[in-house]
Amino acid sequence: MAFKLLVEKTDPSEFEYIIEEKNAQSGERLYIKGPYMMASEVNKNKRVYDLESMITEVARYETEMIKTDRAMGELNHPTTADVDLERACHIVTEMKQDGNIFYGKSKVLNTPTGQIVKSLVMDGVRVGMSSRALGKIDQEGDGDIGHVTEMKLVAIDCVADPSYSDAFVNGILESKQWILNRKGEFEEHYDRFEESLKALPSRDVNDYLTDKIIRFIQNI
Repeated sequence: MAFKLLVEKTDPSEFEYIIEEKNAQSGERLYIKGPYMMASEVNKNKRVYDLESMITEVARYETEMIKTDRAMGELNHPTTADVDLERACHIVTEMKQDGNIFYGKSKVLNTPTGQIVKSLVMDGVRVGMSSRALGKIDQEGDGDIGHVTEMKLVAIDCVADPSYSDAFVNGILESKQWILNRKGEFEEHYDRFEESLKALPSRDVNDYLTDKIIRFIQNI
């Protein structure tokens, strides 16, 4: 089963904005606090994350990303499984568990997108934080509820409209599939394959498919 890129809806009214006054070392800073992720309950996207798995993944994210000052997020969700530094608007400074909720705090960066976030908040626009993760979804019963397994947190993104249309989430983000390559890195699977096919003249498609099948069998 391939991985899917998953984003979760949040409620901007649940987030708090903290402004730290200017000092000799730095200018005025904006921080955003609130519930970043939830486990063990059906969320607004009709998915359930296993609590123990989320605890493990948050611990990894904290060690590898937060403590090394690399836990950046973008303004709005991209359709990729990485973080584009040119679009980074905030950096997560802490994430703590309270029951089945993981609360976080982020510092808004002095980047172009960070300045957009700051301007929005200062003008009264409410923004929230939304997780972007890779995971596998096991459907329960009639398929209404999805149980997320093997979660890998990519980023916490800042979103001005966390409610996204279902067409965007289902048609663009979650239609993509990802695989773990031999280097332990995630890469797009079907999109890249389809692009390769489209680039070929029709007479070469069969040869291309035959070669891919042979290579797949040899690697088993």
